[in-house]
Amino acid sequence: MKVKFVLTMDDLVVDDQSIDQVVLDWESDVDQEEILDVSHRWITSKNFLTTRMDGLTRVGESTLTIEPLEEVEDE
Repeated sequence: MKVKFVLTMDDLVVDDQSIDQVVLDWESDVDQEEILDVSHRWITSKNFLTTRMDGLTRVGESTLTIEPLEEVEDE
């Protein structure tokens, strides 16, 4: 299914530069299992972003929104 991800990060530090806010959004084709996996890692990992983004050393607040762009059909 096609979904839209929106990642909002506030009060972050990238390569020793302070940034008030960054918003990234992208669309991707993923299945239900991948969505659950990303959601679970987002919720349970304290350093989810800083371990995945080069140069990112601090994030004050962050949100990840995942919204479907097309309806899921029953198989």
